Amino acid sequence: MTTLAAPDSRAPRIPPLEAPFPEPIADLLNRMNPPGRSEILALFRVLAVNPELAERTLGLGRYLLGRKAAIGLRDREVVITRACARCGAEYEWGVHMAAFGDAAGFSATDRRVMASVAGDLELLAPRDRLLVQLVDQLHDTGHLDDALWEALSALWSPPQLIELMMLAGWYHAVSYVCNAARVPLEPWAARW
Repeated sequence: MTTLAAPDSRAPRIPPLEAPFPEPIADLLNRMNPPGRSEILALFRVLAVNPELAERTLGLGRYLLGRKAAIGLRDREVVITRACARCGAEYEWGVHMAAFGDAAGFSATDRRVMASVAGDLELLAPRDRLLVQLVDQLHDTGHLDDALWEALSALWSPPQLIELMMLAGWYHAVSYVCNAARVPLEPWAARW
């Protein structure tokens, strides 16, 4: 099994903002941060360096992770963690595994396979395997072949398929920021 490379341990290229935050930034960060978490995530403190853009990410992020999403928790987390793994974004992979892995019902095997680019996908449930294939094909080619589309269409409706594709793309964007800005890992998050 090939595991992903260790994260870049060099200093952040865009350091997360530090408290005390000016009032408009404090308000933005409080709206971005998950309810009940007192420490504001490093990723959000990096995104808040560009408050106009950070403000605009709120709606899509809340929808994709919220209760009104068309995709269930496990399906969502398979797509998110695989997209982050394919991009080598240990920060976001680790945050999602720590925050949602148990609720998504990920076994130790699921977690191991989802942390590996070359893991044995046959160890995953068939539904999870299809989602991983979706992420992998989009990552590798920007397309989905007809056979995979047919298999996906048998399980997910067109609105859900659009959401799955948007979710994979959204977490590519998040992964790019985490990696390129070198967002420091959260001490409580899972590691490869």
